Amino acid sequence: MRESLLAGPSLRAVGQRVVRFVVSLFVLVTVTFLMVHALPGDPVRAALGPKASPATVAAVRHHLGLDDPLATQYVNYLKHVFTGDLGTSIQTNTPVSDLLSQRGPTTATLAIAAFVVTLAVSIPVGMAAGIFLIRRRGGPAQSAFSATTGFLSSIPDYIMCVILIQVFGVSLHFLPPAGGTGFQSFILPVAALSLGPSAYLTRLVRAETQRVLSEPYMRTARAKRLAASRLYVRHALPNILVSTLAVSGLLLIGLISGTVLVESIFGLSGLGLTLVDSVAATDFPAVQSLALFFGAVVLSINLVVDLLIVVADPRAAIKESA
Repeated sequence: MRESLLAGPSLRAVGQRVVRFVVSLFVLVTVTFLMVHALPGDPVRAALGPKASPATVAAVRHHLGLDDPLATQYVNYLKHVFTGDLGTSIQTNTPVSDLLSQRGPTTATLAIAAFVVTLAVSIPVGMAAGIFLIRRRGGPAQSAFSATTGFLSSIPDYIMCVILIQVFGVSLHFLPPAGGTGFQSFILPVAALSLGPSAYLTRLVRAETQRVLSEPYMRTARAKRLAASRLYVRHALPNILVSTLAVSGLLLIGLISGTVLVESIFGLSGLGLTLVDSVAATDFPAVQSLALFFGAVVLSINLVVDLLIVVADPRAAIKESA
């Protein structure tokens, strides 16, 4: 009966989120087109160099459709995007779709590995800290926990990269500081990306654990002397995960955006480094397509998180959509 009552409102909540995603995607395409056209400089002249003849520059501009009216360029851009044609990089004369397929796995590996490490560290550590501190009722232990996690979460990514490179790459020679290959080349970048978010999410999981353990149903479960595995894993963990689900989605978005800086520092040939190089070279089609790709990934993650929240906690999702 409960499922049948929630089925209609839940489907409506899902539909609202899908419509919001489609509208946001259209706005993203439009903003990306206008933003890149507002960049200073001539991308064709920058790509061909100062010695290129005016005739050559004009021919390339005509080939790329950059001499068409802005409205015509926008319509053509929409056609190409929704048919999967992301254009050709002026700098490398390579289809942008090839750049995505060649360098996308590096960025995906970096972001997903950092996300997995963040969850694997923050959820058990945060729960353990919440259980321990609620028994001790705060005191010096809670102050030390808050100070440590607060300090780690406040360190900017670029400073974290420099510290890790100096300690583990230059001083101890444990890991390649930059430009390495294979599994070892990802250890320091993943650590640089995940340390701050892990500390931040650990604080949230600790606070959420203490809140859940203070609920009447959890006090009743503890009074029944249930086994620790059943009490914390079966009863507390699902409620903690529902509350931290939306935050985890935001963290994943932050990790993806952080790959731009981290790839540049560690010399990883991913989409982040490609985007930086394309901006520096005024590579108009590459910047436009890569910015659109990153934006579409962010919107897709938001959609997936919203749908998971609808599944995990339909009443809260329906109330939010009302």
